[in-house]
Amino acid sequence: MPSYRAIPAYYDAEYEHEPMLQFDVPFFLDHLPKRKRLTVLELAAGTGRAAIPIAQAGHRVVGVDYDRAMVRRAVQKRDSVGLTDKQLRLDVGDVSSLELNETFDWVCIFFNTLLNFTTLEKLDAVMKTVTRHLKPTGAVWIDLFQPNLKILAEPESRDVSPTLFYVPELDRSVLRRATIIQNPVDQTQKITFEYTWLDRHGQEHRDAKSFTLTYMFPRELHMLLDRHGLTIHKIYGDHQGNPLDNDSPRMIAWCTRKA
Repeated sequence: MPSYRAIPAYYDAEYEHEPMLQFDVPFFLDHLPKRKRLTVLELAAGTGRAAIPIAQAGHRVVGVDYDRAMVRRAVQKRDSVGLTDKQLRLDVGDVSSLELNETFDWVCIFFNTLLNFTTLEKLDAVMKTVTRHLKPTGAVWIDLFQPNLKILAEPESRDVSPTLFYVPELDRSVLRRATIIQNPVDQTQKITFEYTWLDRHGQEHRDAKSFTLTYMFPRELHMLLDRHGLTIHKIYGDHQGNPLDNDSPRMIAWCTRKA
């Protein structure tokens, strides 16, 4: 099963009203000094949803994504708001083998992206990229969902989080439904996004994209970080800064190198 690959024409509209995405970048920026210009590497930057506002806040950002179409959109968005390549550089690259030959004050992985790497070998490769590009005194920001035990207990969940969104460039309203099938042996979830829309003649169209995500619990996150010489400086359970507890929807880890 492939990793998640967004539909570039849909992506921004599809997630525009996702509640957590209204808060994750502002919450991250609240942890950066207001009068100091830092260097930030975002892995799997997509269309620049996070990289652009971080650069607009005055930091020098490099964003990397493996999908050329997504990077092209990010470049268009960057240029449209007046940012330069020096302020925000956007590269096509594989984050599991990236070699930029520079280090950064912060390395960031937003919006569950780390969970696309579904085996320990793949996770290790990404974490090696993280530490390879991190300054000795740098910090790592990882934002993941905390596993939902009710969903995990169901072998199959249908019609999860139905979302209706409008795509201006296609003049199309699209309904997205998700189906989640559990594979506890591999600790993965097969997720299928089913898209439905009507054309101007009222004809219904359907499309679907399937991908796998892994999931990890707090202790597993600690263990993964520890094996790569990182420790959690602080961990939050949401984007309001509440501490992680059993009912927290997120695991937001601010990490540093072990002393």
